[in-house]
Amino acid sequence: MPASTAPAASPGTPGTPGTPGIPGIPAQEVPDVETLLGPALHEEVVRHFTAEPDAPPASVVRHQVRECLRYLFLLSRHPDRLGGLFLPVEQDIDEIWHYLILQTREYRDLCELRLPGGHFIHHRSISYDAYQEAPGRETAVEEALRWIPLYTDAFGPFDADALPHWTIVRFLHDELGMSLEEIAALAGDARTPGGSAAPAGTRA
Repeated sequence: MPASTAPAASPGTPGTPGTPGIPGIPAQEVPDVETLLGPALHEEVVRHFTAEPDAPPASVVRHQVRECLRYLFLLSRHPDRLGGLFLPVEQDIDEIWHYLILQTREYRDLCELRLPGGHFIHHRSISYDAYQEAPGRETAVEEALRWIPLYTDAFGPFDADALPHWTIVRFLHDELGMSLEEIAALAGDARTPGGSAAPAGTRA
């Protein structure tokens, strides 16, 4: 599982066309994944991961790439809230991030010129078990849930194509039986004064 480090936030740009934007930032200015990566690199990434043995269909890989870029977008846009935290996305997202990092020039341009924070996003892998041992399980859950409102503010509610790639959201859906609508409402509760970010059953 990935963690990241980032400097203090700087004024940024946007989320995805046709979806709710980050407060104060027009939604129509939010670039889509092909704009962020450039069409050539986007297709290169899709080709690479569909060519692997037992690869999923290209449609699934495209959703994986989309969620990876959304993950990086949030890290870039909110380093003050998310920098250095463990953000539980699935291994498929981490592998796409690894691939992008190896394209050093394009990855630098993505971080510094196309993502909203304008700073390089460093990567450090850490297992979920190891992370829970450091701050404790309750803190790990609280930190994992912290970014859900940031995601829904930028990109709208999690949909069925995003669900498999975000560990905590999949846990809420599969293990606790929460619908995507209930998870979206959870994000709304987290923005309400006095609202609880964590549903019953997710605390240690």
